[in-house]
Amino acid sequence: MADSWVNSAERIGADLHLELELSGTGGRRAALIRALRDAVRSGRLAPGARLPPYRSLAADLGVARNTVADAYAELVAEGWLTARQGSGTRVADRAEPLRHATRVPKKAPPRARGPRHDLRQGTPDVSAFPRTAWLTSYRRALQQAPNEAFGPGDPAGRRELREALTEYLARARGVRTEPGRIVICSGFAHALRLLFRGSGGGVLQGPLAVEAYGLPFHRELLAAAGVRTLPLPLDEDGAQVKELGKERAVLLTPAHQFPTGGPLHPARRTAVIDWARARGGVILEDDYDGEFRYDRKPVGAVQGLDPERVIHIGSVSKSLSPALRLGWMVLPERYVDAVLEAKGEREAWVSVLDQLALADFIVSGSYDRHVRRMRQRYRTRRDRLVVALAAHAPHIEVTGIAAGLHAVLRLPPGSEQAAVRAAHWQGLALDGLAEFRHPEAPISAPEGPDGLVVGYATPPEHAYGAALDALCAALPPG
Repeated sequence: MADSWVNSAERIGADLHLELELSGTGGRRAALIRALRDAVRSGRLAPGARLPPYRSLAADLGVARNTVADAYAELVAEGWLTARQGSGTRVADRAEPLRHATRVPKKAPPRARGPRHDLRQGTPDVSAFPRTAWLTSYRRALQQAPNEAFGPGDPAGRRELREALTEYLARARGVRTEPGRIVICSGFAHALRLLFRGSGGGVLQGPLAVEAYGLPFHRELLAAAGVRTLPLPLDEDGAQVKELGKERAVLLTPAHQFPTGGPLHPARRTAVIDWARARGGVILEDDYDGEFRYDRKPVGAVQGLDPERVIHIGSVSKSLSPALRLGWMVLPERYVDAVLEAKGEREAWVSVLDQLALADFIVSGSYDRHVRRMRQRYRTRRDRLVVALAAHAPHIEVTGIAAGLHAVLRLPPGSEQAAVRAAHWQGLALDGLAEFRHPEAPISAPEGPDGLVVGYATPPEHAYGAALDALCAALPPG
Protein backbone atom coordinates (compact mmCIF):
# COMPACT_ATOMS: atom_id res chain seq x y z
CA MET A 1 0.00 0.00 0.00
CA ALA A 2 1.31 3.47 -0.84
CA ASP A 3 1.98 5.81 2.08
CA SER A 4 -1.03 7.87 3.08
CA TRP A 5 -0.20 10.90 5.23
CA VAL A 6 -3.16 12.55 6.88
CA ASN A 7 -2.92 15.89 8.65
CA SER A 8 -6.20 15.46 10.49
CA ALA A 9 -6.27 18.91 12.14
CA GLU A 10 -7.93 17.04 14.98
CA ARG A 11 -9.05 18.40 18.32
CA ILE A 12 -8.35 15.42 20.57
CA GLY A 13 -8.67 16.09 24.24
CA ALA A 14 -7.87 19.79 24.66
CA ASP A 15 -6.08 20.65 21.42
CA LEU A 16 -3.86 17.73 20.39
CA HIS A 17 -2.73 17.67 16.77
CA LEU A 18 -2.58 14.10 15.46
CA GLU A 19 -0.74 13.00 12.34
CA LEU A 20 -1.02 9.40 11.18
CA GLU A 21 0.88 7.49 8.55
CA LEU A 22 -0.92 4.52 7.01
CA SER A 23 1.67 2.31 5.36
CA GLY A 24 2.83 -1.25 5.07
CA THR A 25 1.04 -4.46 4.24
CA GLY A 26 -2.11 -6.06 5.58
CA GLY A 27 -4.75 -3.58 4.52
CA ARG A 28 -6.03 -0.33 5.96
CA ARG A 29 -7.28 -1.80 9.24
CA ALA A 30 -3.87 -3.27 10.06
CA ALA A 31 -2.12 -0.06 8.99
CA LEU A 32 -4.38 2.03 11.22
CA ILE A 33 -3.79 -0.26 14.21
CA ARG A 34 0.00 0.03 13.69
CA ALA A 35 -0.21 3.82 13.36
CA LEU A 36 -2.25 4.21 16.56
CA ARG A 37 0.03 1.85 18.53
CA ASP A 38 3.05 3.86 17.36
CA ALA A 39 1.36 7.12 18.38
CA VAL A 40 0.78 5.75 21.90
CA ARG A 41 4.28 4.25 22.19
CA SER A 42 5.95 7.48 21.14
CA GLY A 43 3.89 9.60 23.50
CA ARG A 44 2.13 11.55 20.76
CA LEU A 45 -1.11 10.09 22.17
CA ALA A 46 -0.85 10.58 25.92
CA PRO A 47 -2.63 8.41 28.50
CA GLY A 48 -6.22 9.61 28.87
CA ALA A 49 -6.27 11.42 25.50
CA ARG A 50 -9.64 11.16 23.80
CA LEU A 51 -9.63 9.81 20.25
CA PRO A 52 -11.84 11.25 17.51
CA PRO A 53 -15.21 9.60 16.75
CA TYR A 54 -15.28 6.86 14.13
CA ARG A 55 -16.95 9.07 11.52
CA SER A 56 -14.51 11.98 11.86
CA LEU A 57 -11.34 9.88 11.69
CA ALA A 58 -12.75 7.74 8.85
CA ALA A 59 -13.53 10.89 6.82
CA ASP A 60 -10.05 12.33 7.36
CA LEU A 61 -8.26 9.09 6.49
CA GLY A 62 -10.51 8.20 3.58
CA VAL A 63 -11.41 4.78 4.99
CA ALA A 64 -14.66 3.08 5.89
CA ARG A 65 -16.16 3.81 9.29
CA ASN A 66 -16.12 0.10 10.10
CA THR A 67 -12.36 0.06 9.51
CA VAL A 68 -11.86 2.64 12.28
CA ALA A 69 -14.37 0.90 14.56
CA ASP A 70 -12.62 -2.47 14.12
CA ALA A 71 -9.21 -0.90 14.78
CA TYR A 72 -10.46 0.76 17.96
CA ALA A 73 -12.05 -2.52 19.13
CA GLU A 74 -8.81 -4.43 18.53
CA LEU A 75 -6.76 -1.91 20.51
CA VAL A 76 -9.31 -1.93 23.33
CA ALA A 77 -9.01 -5.72 23.47
CA GLU A 78 -5.21 -5.42 23.57
CA GLY A 79 -5.34 -2.87 26.39
CA TRP A 80 -4.04 0.11 24.47
CA LEU A 81 -7.39 1.92 24.57
CA THR A 82 -10.47 2.06 26.78
CA ALA A 83 -14.06 2.66 25.74
CA ARG A 84 -16.84 3.76 28.08
CA GLN A 85 -20.38 4.84 27.28
CA GLY A 86 -20.57 8.62 27.27
CA SER A 87 -16.82 9.28 27.43
CA GLY A 88 -15.75 7.97 24.06
CA THR A 89 -12.58 6.07 23.24
CA ARG A 90 -9.45 7.08 25.16
CA VAL A 91 -5.83 6.01 25.51
CA ALA A 92 -5.54 3.63 28.47
CA ASP A 93 -3.88 5.13 31.57
CA ARG A 94 -1.38 2.28 31.70
CA ALA A 95 -0.33 2.71 28.07
CA GLU A 96 2.77 4.71 28.97
CA PRO A 97 5.06 5.81 26.13
CA LEU A 98 8.35 3.99 25.69
CA ARG A 99 10.94 6.20 27.42
CA HIS A 100 14.04 3.97 27.41
CA ALA A 101 15.13 1.29 25.00
CA THR A 102 18.30 -0.69 24.52
CA ARG A 103 18.03 -0.25 20.75
CA VAL A 104 16.79 2.93 19.13
CA PRO A 105 15.40 2.26 15.67
CA LYS A 106 16.60 4.53 12.92
CA LYS A 107 13.91 7.07 12.15
CA ALA A 108 13.14 8.83 8.96
CA PRO A 109 13.65 12.62 8.99
CA PRO A 110 10.62 14.32 10.53
CA ARG A 111 8.12 15.77 8.13
CA ALA A 112 7.38 19.46 8.30
CA ARG A 113 4.10 19.97 10.09
CA GLY A 114 1.52 22.13 8.43
CA PRO A 115 -0.78 24.62 10.11
CA ARG A 116 -3.30 23.37 12.64
CA HIS A 117 -6.13 25.06 10.72
CA ASP A 118 -6.32 25.84 7.02
CA LEU A 119 -8.55 28.60 5.66
CA ARG A 120 -6.62 29.20 2.47
CA GLN A 121 -8.67 29.69 -0.67
CA GLY A 122 -8.66 27.49 -3.73
CA THR A 123 -9.42 24.04 -2.34
CA PRO A 124 -12.76 22.29 -1.81
CA ASP A 125 -13.45 20.05 1.17
CA VAL A 126 -11.43 17.10 -0.09
CA SER A 127 -12.91 14.80 2.57
CA ALA A 128 -16.24 15.15 0.73
CA PHE A 129 -15.00 13.64 -2.54
CA PRO A 130 -17.76 11.25 -3.74
CA ARG A 131 -15.63 8.12 -3.63
CA THR A 132 -18.41 5.57 -4.04
CA ALA A 133 -20.16 7.33 -6.91
CA TRP A 134 -16.87 8.06 -8.67
CA LEU A 135 -15.78 4.45 -8.34
CA THR A 136 -19.11 3.31 -9.81
CA SER A 137 -18.63 5.61 -12.82
CA TYR A 138 -15.00 4.58 -13.22
CA ARG A 139 -15.85 0.89 -13.21
CA ARG A 140 -18.71 1.38 -15.63
CA ALA A 141 -16.56 3.50 -17.94
CA LEU A 142 -13.78 0.93 -17.84
CA GLN A 143 -16.15 -1.93 -18.65
CA GLN A 144 -17.85 -0.09 -21.51
CA ALA A 145 -14.77 1.57 -23.03
CA PRO A 146 -14.08 0.54 -26.64
CA ASN A 147 -10.74 -1.07 -27.34
CA GLU A 148 -9.42 2.01 -29.14
CA ALA A 149 -9.76 4.02 -25.91
CA PHE A 150 -6.65 2.21 -24.64
CA GLY A 151 -4.53 3.50 -27.50
CA PRO A 152 -2.99 6.97 -27.98
CA GLY A 153 -5.41 9.66 -26.85
CA ASP A 154 -7.05 12.22 -29.10
CA PRO A 155 -5.68 15.68 -28.17
CA ALA A 156 -9.19 17.10 -28.41
CA GLY A 157 -10.30 14.73 -25.65
CA ARG A 158 -12.68 11.80 -25.61
CA ARG A 159 -15.83 12.38 -27.61
CA GLU A 160 -17.92 10.94 -24.77
CA LEU A 161 -16.74 13.67 -22.40
CA ARG A 162 -17.05 16.48 -24.92
CA GLU A 163 -20.64 15.46 -25.65
CA ALA A 164 -21.46 15.26 -21.93
CA LEU A 165 -19.92 18.70 -21.36
CA THR A 166 -21.84 20.20 -24.28
CA GLU A 167 -25.14 19.26 -22.64
CA TYR A 168 -24.08 20.05 -19.07
CA LEU A 169 -22.54 23.46 -19.79
CA ALA A 170 -25.57 24.51 -21.82
CA ARG A 171 -27.91 23.51 -19.01
CA ALA A 172 -25.90 24.70 -16.00
CA ARG A 173 -23.87 27.63 -17.33
CA GLY A 174 -25.68 28.86 -20.44
CA VAL A 175 -22.75 27.97 -22.70
CA ARG A 176 -23.51 27.58 -26.43
CA THR A 177 -21.22 25.11 -28.13
CA GLU A 178 -20.85 21.71 -29.76
CA PRO A 179 -18.43 18.82 -29.08
CA GLY A 180 -16.11 19.80 -31.93
CA ARG A 181 -15.36 23.14 -30.26
CA ILE A 182 -14.39 21.72 -26.88
CA VAL A 183 -10.78 20.78 -26.14
CA ILE A 184 -10.03 18.86 -22.94
CA CYS A 185 -7.08 20.06 -20.85
CA SER A 186 -5.76 19.42 -17.35
CA GLY A 187 -7.02 22.69 -15.88
CA PHE A 188 -6.91 26.46 -16.21
CA ALA A 189 -3.11 26.72 -16.02
CA HIS A 190 -2.75 24.17 -18.81
CA ALA A 191 -5.23 26.16 -20.90
CA LEU A 192 -3.12 29.30 -20.45
CA ARG A 193 0.01 27.42 -21.47
CA LEU A 194 -1.69 26.21 -24.64
CA LEU A 195 -3.03 29.64 -25.53
CA PHE A 196 0.11 31.64 -24.73
CA ARG A 197 3.25 29.78 -25.72
CA GLY A 198 6.64 31.41 -25.43
CA SER A 199 8.69 33.08 -28.20
CA GLY A 200 5.62 34.60 -29.83
CA GLY A 201 4.38 31.25 -31.11
CA GLY A 202 1.17 31.09 -29.09
CA VAL A 203 -2.42 30.90 -30.24
CA LEU A 204 -2.89 34.35 -28.67
CA GLN A 205 -0.45 37.22 -28.39
CA GLY A 206 0.08 39.69 -25.57
CA PRO A 207 -0.33 42.07 -23.97
CA LEU A 208 -3.23 40.66 -21.98
CA ALA A 209 -5.58 42.78 -19.87
CA VAL A 210 -6.34 41.18 -16.50
CA GLU A 211 -8.29 42.13 -13.39
CA ALA A 212 -6.33 44.13 -10.82
CA TYR A 213 -6.72 41.24 -8.35
CA GLY A 214 -6.17 37.62 -9.37
CA LEU A 215 -3.96 34.59 -8.84
CA PRO A 216 -0.24 35.48 -8.83
CA PHE A 217 0.49 32.02 -10.26
CA HIS A 218 -1.39 32.85 -13.44
CA ARG A 219 0.49 36.13 -13.86
CA GLU A 220 3.80 34.34 -13.30
CA LEU A 221 2.89 31.69 -15.85
CA LEU A 222 2.07 34.35 -18.42
CA ALA A 223 5.23 36.32 -17.65
CA ALA A 224 7.30 33.18 -18.21
CA ALA A 225 5.74 32.94 -21.68
CA GLY A 226 6.72 36.54 -22.40
CA VAL A 227 3.19 37.93 -22.01
CA ARG A 228 2.79 41.29 -20.32
CA THR A 229 -0.36 41.65 -18.20
CA LEU A 230 -2.08 45.03 -17.79
CA PRO A 231 -4.36 45.46 -14.75
CA LEU A 232 -7.95 46.66 -15.05
CA PRO A 233 -9.30 48.57 -12.03
CA LEU A 234 -12.09 46.96 -10.01
CA ASP A 235 -15.10 48.38 -8.25
CA GLU A 236 -18.34 47.00 -6.82
CA ASP A 237 -19.52 46.15 -10.36
CA GLY A 238 -16.42 44.15 -11.28
CA ALA A 239 -13.70 44.97 -13.78
CA GLN A 240 -13.87 48.44 -15.32
CA VAL A 241 -13.84 47.23 -18.90
CA LYS A 242 -14.16 50.78 -20.22
CA GLU A 243 -10.42 51.03 -19.46
CA LEU A 244 -9.63 48.45 -22.14
CA GLY A 245 -7.41 49.93 -24.81
CA LYS A 246 -5.47 48.41 -27.66
CA GLU A 247 -5.17 44.96 -26.08
CA ARG A 248 -6.53 42.11 -28.17
CA ALA A 249 -7.42 39.84 -25.25
CA VAL A 250 -8.73 40.18 -21.71
CA LEU A 251 -8.92 37.64 -18.88
CA LEU A 252 -11.96 37.93 -16.60
CA THR A 253 -13.70 36.02 -13.80
CA PRO A 254 -17.19 37.39 -14.58
CA ALA A 255 -19.38 34.97 -12.58
CA HIS A 256 -17.50 35.59 -9.31
CA GLN A 257 -14.53 37.94 -9.40
CA PHE A 258 -11.48 36.34 -7.84
CA PRO A 259 -10.78 37.07 -5.08
CA THR A 260 -12.85 40.15 -4.24
CA GLY A 261 -16.22 38.55 -5.09
CA GLY A 262 -19.24 39.74 -7.00
CA PRO A 263 -20.33 39.18 -10.62
CA LEU A 264 -19.50 41.43 -13.54
CA HIS A 265 -22.36 43.91 -13.97
CA PRO A 266 -24.69 43.11 -16.93
CA ALA A 267 -23.88 46.43 -18.61
CA ARG A 268 -20.18 45.61 -18.44
CA ARG A 269 -20.79 42.15 -19.84
CA THR A 270 -22.33 43.64 -22.96
CA ALA A 271 -19.67 46.37 -23.05
CA VAL A 272 -16.80 43.87 -23.09
CA ILE A 273 -18.51 41.88 -25.86
CA ASP A 274 -18.84 45.11 -27.86
CA TRP A 275 -15.14 45.83 -27.27
CA ALA A 276 -14.16 42.34 -28.50
CA ARG A 277 -16.27 42.73 -31.64
CA ALA A 278 -14.89 46.19 -32.40
CA ARG A 279 -11.26 45.22 -31.78
CA GLY A 280 -11.41 41.73 -33.24
CA GLY A 281 -10.36 40.61 -29.75
CA VAL A 282 -11.20 37.73 -27.49
CA ILE A 283 -12.35 37.33 -23.87
CA LEU A 284 -10.89 34.56 -21.70
CA GLU A 285 -13.59 33.58 -19.22
CA ASP A 286 -12.30 31.80 -16.12
CA ASP A 287 -15.42 30.03 -14.80
CA TYR A 288 -13.63 28.59 -11.78
CA ASP A 289 -16.57 28.15 -9.37
CA GLY A 290 -19.67 29.14 -11.32
CA GLU A 291 -21.80 26.30 -9.94
CA PHE A 292 -21.60 27.51 -6.35
CA ARG A 293 -24.03 30.40 -5.99
CA TYR A 294 -26.12 30.60 -2.84
CA ASP A 295 -28.49 33.56 -2.78
CA ARG A 296 -30.00 33.32 -6.25
CA LYS A 297 -29.70 31.33 -9.45
CA PRO A 298 -26.18 30.97 -10.89
CA VAL A 299 -24.95 33.80 -13.08
CA GLY A 300 -24.63 32.42 -16.61
CA ALA A 301 -21.45 32.44 -18.64
CA VAL A 302 -20.48 35.47 -20.72
CA GLN A 303 -19.75 33.00 -23.53
CA GLY A 304 -23.47 32.65 -24.17
CA LEU A 305 -23.59 36.28 -25.37
CA ASP A 306 -21.15 35.65 -28.23
CA PRO A 307 -19.54 32.20 -28.61
CA GLU A 308 -17.17 33.55 -31.30
CA ARG A 309 -15.64 36.18 -28.99
CA VAL A 310 -15.21 34.20 -25.77
CA ILE A 311 -12.94 31.32 -24.75
CA HIS A 312 -14.76 29.69 -21.84
CA ILE A 313 -12.46 27.74 -19.48
CA GLY A 314 -13.58 25.47 -16.65
CA SER A 315 -12.44 22.49 -14.60
CA VAL A 316 -13.48 20.16 -11.77
CA SER A 317 -10.82 21.43 -9.34
CA LYS A 318 -13.41 23.23 -7.18
CA SER A 319 -16.48 21.08 -7.82
CA LEU A 320 -14.80 17.68 -7.35
CA SER A 321 -11.07 17.75 -6.58
CA PRO A 322 -7.84 19.37 -7.79
CA ALA A 323 -6.38 15.86 -7.80
CA LEU A 324 -8.48 15.14 -10.89
CA ARG A 325 -6.52 16.99 -13.55
CA LEU A 326 -9.52 17.60 -15.77
CA GLY A 327 -10.59 20.83 -17.43
CA TRP A 328 -11.92 22.13 -20.72
CA MET A 329 -11.79 25.00 -23.16
CA VAL A 330 -14.89 25.98 -25.14
CA LEU A 331 -13.38 27.69 -28.16
CA PRO A 332 -14.48 29.98 -30.97
CA GLU A 333 -14.24 27.97 -34.16
CA ARG A 334 -11.25 29.95 -35.44
CA TYR A 335 -9.07 28.81 -32.53
CA VAL A 336 -9.78 25.07 -32.47
CA ASP A 337 -7.13 23.94 -34.96
CA ALA A 338 -4.45 26.18 -33.46
CA VAL A 339 -5.09 24.89 -29.94
CA LEU A 340 -4.99 21.27 -31.12
CA GLU A 341 -1.72 21.96 -32.93
CA ALA A 342 -0.31 23.46 -29.72
CA LYS A 343 -1.41 20.39 -27.80
CA GLY A 344 0.25 17.90 -30.14
CA GLU A 345 -0.78 14.76 -31.96
CA ARG A 346 -1.43 12.70 -28.83
CA GLU A 347 -3.00 13.41 -25.45
CA ALA A 348 -0.06 13.88 -23.09
CA TRP A 349 -1.74 15.50 -20.09
CA VAL A 350 -5.12 14.02 -19.20
CA SER A 351 -5.92 10.37 -18.49
CA VAL A 352 -8.33 8.92 -21.04
CA LEU A 353 -9.86 6.71 -18.35
CA ASP A 354 -10.49 9.73 -16.11
CA GLN A 355 -12.17 11.43 -19.06
CA LEU A 356 -14.46 8.45 -19.59
CA ALA A 357 -15.24 8.28 -15.87
CA LEU A 358 -16.14 11.98 -15.75
CA ALA A 359 -18.36 11.58 -18.81
CA ASP A 360 -20.27 8.79 -17.06
CA PHE A 361 -20.34 10.78 -13.82
CA ILE A 362 -22.03 13.67 -15.64
CA VAL A 363 -24.43 11.62 -17.77
CA SER A 364 -25.55 9.46 -14.83
CA GLY A 365 -26.55 12.54 -12.83
CA SER A 366 -23.93 11.93 -10.13
CA TYR A 367 -22.17 15.21 -10.89
CA ASP A 368 -25.37 17.24 -10.46
CA ARG A 369 -26.18 15.45 -7.20
CA HIS A 370 -22.69 16.07 -5.86
CA VAL A 371 -22.76 19.76 -6.78
CA ARG A 372 -26.17 20.21 -5.13
CA ARG A 373 -24.92 18.49 -1.97
CA MET A 374 -21.75 20.57 -1.81
CA ARG A 375 -23.62 23.78 -2.58
CA GLN A 376 -25.70 23.19 0.54
CA ARG A 377 -22.64 22.30 2.62
CA TYR A 378 -20.71 25.38 1.55
CA ARG A 379 -23.75 27.63 2.06
CA THR A 380 -23.96 26.33 5.63
CA ARG A 381 -20.28 26.99 6.17
CA ARG A 382 -20.58 30.49 4.77
CA ASP A 383 -23.47 31.16 7.14
CA ARG A 384 -21.44 29.87 10.10
CA LEU A 385 -18.61 32.22 9.15
CA VAL A 386 -20.96 35.20 8.98
CA VAL A 387 -22.57 34.33 12.32
CA ALA A 388 -19.19 33.86 14.03
CA LEU A 389 -17.93 37.21 12.79
CA ALA A 390 -21.16 38.97 13.79
CA ALA A 391 -20.76 37.57 17.31
CA HIS A 392 -17.01 38.06 17.82
CA ALA A 393 -15.93 40.73 15.32
CA PRO A 394 -18.98 42.79 14.29
CA HIS A 395 -16.72 45.61 13.10
CA ILE A 396 -15.35 43.39 10.29
CA GLU A 397 -17.21 43.62 6.97
CA VAL A 398 -17.61 40.36 5.04
CA THR A 399 -17.88 40.61 1.25
CA GLY A 400 -18.02 38.29 -1.75
CA ILE A 401 -20.26 35.79 0.03
CA ALA A 402 -23.02 35.36 -2.55
CA ALA A 403 -21.06 32.65 -4.33
CA GLY A 404 -17.89 30.58 -4.38
CA LEU A 405 -15.75 28.92 -1.75
CA HIS A 406 -14.20 31.95 -0.08
CA ALA A 407 -15.04 35.32 1.42
CA VAL A 408 -13.12 38.58 1.86
CA LEU A 409 -12.90 40.17 5.29
CA ARG A 410 -12.34 43.93 4.99
CA LEU A 411 -9.90 45.18 7.61
CA PRO A 412 -9.06 48.63 8.99
CA PRO A 413 -6.29 50.35 7.00
CA GLY A 414 -2.82 49.17 7.89
CA SER A 415 -3.95 46.05 9.77
CA GLU A 416 -3.65 43.30 7.14
CA GLN A 417 -0.09 42.16 7.81
CA ALA A 418 -0.62 42.16 11.57
CA ALA A 419 -3.75 40.03 11.11
CA VAL A 420 -1.89 37.53 8.92
CA ARG A 421 0.86 37.27 11.56
CA ALA A 422 -1.71 36.85 14.33
CA ALA A 423 -3.37 34.07 12.31
CA HIS A 424 0.01 32.35 12.00
CA TRP A 425 0.44 32.44 15.78
CA GLN A 426 -3.02 30.88 16.08
CA GLY A 427 -1.85 28.00 13.86
CA LEU A 428 -4.10 29.27 11.08
CA ALA A 429 -3.16 29.47 7.40
CA LEU A 430 -4.90 32.10 5.28
CA ASP A 431 -4.01 34.76 2.72
CA GLY A 432 -3.99 38.52 2.87
CA LEU A 433 -5.78 40.36 0.08
CA ALA A 434 -2.55 42.11 -0.95
CA GLU A 435 -1.13 38.74 -2.08
CA PHE A 436 -3.46 38.83 -5.08
CA ARG A 437 -3.00 42.44 -6.21
CA HIS A 438 -1.30 43.01 -9.55
CA PRO A 439 2.05 44.73 -8.93
CA GLU A 440 1.14 47.51 -11.37
CA ALA A 441 -2.37 48.07 -10.00
CA PRO A 442 -2.98 51.29 -8.08
CA ILE A 443 -4.18 50.90 -4.51
CA SER A 444 -7.50 52.65 -4.15
CA ALA A 445 -10.86 52.03 -2.51
CA PRO A 446 -13.06 50.05 -2.88
CA GLU A 447 -10.45 47.53 -4.04
CA GLY A 448 -8.87 47.41 -0.64
CA PRO A 449 -6.24 47.64 0.28
CA ASP A 450 -6.54 45.69 3.54
CA GLY A 451 -8.35 42.39 3.88
CA LEU A 452 -8.17 38.64 4.43
CA VAL A 453 -9.21 36.01 1.90
CA VAL A 454 -10.88 33.21 3.87
CA GLY A 455 -11.44 29.84 2.18
CA TYR A 456 -14.29 28.35 4.17
CA ALA A 457 -14.47 25.17 2.05
CA THR A 458 -11.01 23.86 2.91
CA PRO A 459 -11.22 22.38 6.45
CA PRO A 460 -12.86 19.01 7.04
CA GLU A 461 -16.29 19.32 8.61
CA HIS A 462 -15.28 18.40 12.17
CA ALA A 463 -12.43 20.96 12.22
CA TYR A 464 -14.34 23.95 10.86
CA GLY A 465 -15.55 25.28 14.21
CA ALA A 466 -12.02 25.34 15.64
CA ALA A 467 -10.77 27.10 12.51
CA LEU A 468 -13.41 29.83 12.94
CA ASP A 469 -12.39 30.24 16.60
CA ALA A 470 -8.77 30.73 15.53
CA LEU A 471 -9.82 33.22 12.85
CA CYS A 472 -11.84 35.35 15.26
CA ALA A 473 -8.94 35.35 17.73
CA ALA A 474 -6.59 36.66 15.03
CA LEU A 475 -8.73 39.60 13.88
CA PRO A 476 -7.89 43.15 14.97
CA PRO A 477 -10.12 44.55 17.72
CA GLY A 478 -12.88 46.99 16.87
